Amino acid sequence: MKRILIIEDDQSISELQKDYLEMSGYEVICSFDGDTGLHYIKNDQFDLIILDLMLPGKDGFEILKEVADSKEIPILIVSAKSEEVYKIKGLNLGADDYITKPFGMGELVARVNSHLKTYEKFKHSPQKKQIKVGALSIDKEDHRVFMDGHEVFLTQKEFELLLFFMENPNRVYSKEELFEKVWGYDALSDATTITVHIARIREKIQPNPQIRQYIQTVWGAGYRFKI
Repeated sequence: MKRILIIEDDQSISELQKDYLEMSGYEVICSFDGDTGLHYIKNDQFDLIILDLMLPGKDGFEILKEVADSKEIPILIVSAKSEEVYKIKGLNLGADDYITKPFGMGELVARVNSHLKTYEKFKHSPQKKQIKVGALSIDKEDHRVFMDGHEVFLTQKEFELLLFFMENPNRVYSKEELFEKVWGYDALSDATTITVHIARIREKIQPNPQIRQYIQTVWGAGYRFKI
């Protein structure tokens, strides 16, 4: 049974999310403040985290700063903050997705299912363990990425997106196709999510974009991993 941690200070919302997720077969633990939630993350094992931003104690942004680069699990932000600046900040700090309140419980369950399904798909892909393109290499089994022999630390969704590109090079993918292939859905999110994740990957694997650009923007069409 997959385990999910909900960090949400509104107990009624948290319990509603918990009920729907448990009806879908998940084991769910709830935390109502940031400090307790962070303690759970550091001392227990979960398959996915649902994280509110505005929390007593440490807020969601602070939690992301501490755990996003060290935990290989999907992190979904659920927040009443609908302004794009909050979404960009959360995704830049390593969240995999951003859901704006209010939303239907069916949508939440669908996103949880999709993230866990795509995570398992990439984790247990039967293709070759390592892929190398120029100075960039990726170890699928150990979830590690190296550039010029130095390890580059990616969040779970960044890793999945880069792996998809490296396994499917030289083809242009639209943002809608990337949502479907990597996030597992299409209309449930928007273009900002893809843009931010690709920008973060580029910053990590291409500190000097003048040398080589692995992920290319094809204006009006999407993105392509060039080899």
